[in-house]
Amino acid sequence: MTARKFGFLALVGLLAACQSTGGFPAKDTSPYAPAGVVRGEEAVDGLIVGHRLMAAGEYELALKAYYRAAGVHGLNVDTLSAIGSANLQLGRLGQAERALRRAIDEDETFVPAWNNLGVVLMETERVPEASRVFKTAFALDSGRSDAIRDNLRLSLAMLEKPTYDAPQDSEFTLVRRGHGRYLLLAKK
Repeated sequence: MTARKFGFLALVGLLAACQSTGGFPAKDTSPYAPAGVVRGEEAVDGLIVGHRLMAAGEYELALKAYYRAAGVHGLNVDTLSAIGSANLQLGRLGQAERALRRAIDEDETFVPAWNNLGVVLMETERVPEASRVFKTAFALDSGRSDAIRDNLRLSLAMLEKPTYDAPQDSEFTLVRRGHGRYLLLAKK
């Protein structure tokens, strides 16, 4: 092969490599998520995505969605409370407590943050403080939420009847009951 033919073939190959082929066409039946962002369409709000993932039990993914929402909306009471709730479900009680306390600092009337902070305090066996927090949540909610009433009732019962000699086998579970409503369930 002569140098001239080789140069011509190299140039054609180089130009062909620079052309965009558009990639493989996406199949509607593909199990993989589409790559990239569809231009001109609104993204779904991270808070909505996070709430749906929490309902599905995907707490780590929900936490990531809440962080994305915080990147868009900022660290406001909604995002901080959501981040705290996801951390609570993941058992990261210290992180949950910090986020929920920051949410309360942002808005002292935000009932879900007060309720979830009470759940964290119950989980960390700080029953007297949890009882005070549930009282605040109950007062702010005007007693409308059965879940908060039950949480308060449980914390008051534990406060009035401490069992120092028996091991604590109670485990609490936080259950989402609609927008901004959570239920604390005790398992024995």
